[in-house]
Amino acid sequence: MVPIAYYLVLAAVLFCIGIAAFLIKRNVITIFMSIELMLNAVNLTFVAFAHMWHQVSGQIFVFFVMVVAAAEAAVGLAIIIALFRVRQTLNVDQIDLLKN
Repeated sequence: MVPIAYYLVLAAVLFCIGIAAFLIKRNVITIFMSIELMLNAVNLTFVAFAHMWHQVSGQIFVFFVMVVAAAEAAVGLAIIIALFRVRQTLNVDQIDLLKN
């Protein structure tokens, strides 16, 4: 049996990697993937605590987070494709829609 602390440390490492990538990277796709990584770290925490306490509610939260992540992926990728078609770049510093 693996202790819950291992799962929580793994989730914290994944979340920190996601935050670091979100703050450092300048590519929209990389920022998008780092947000997904942070959501998966939270899902891992929910599942670990649900397993520890023998509750289904944590896994229900995971289901809702996965639904939100899927909707985010669909809408986010559509926005990214639209931005790329207009600006011909995915660099965050060069995407400023208020200027022509």
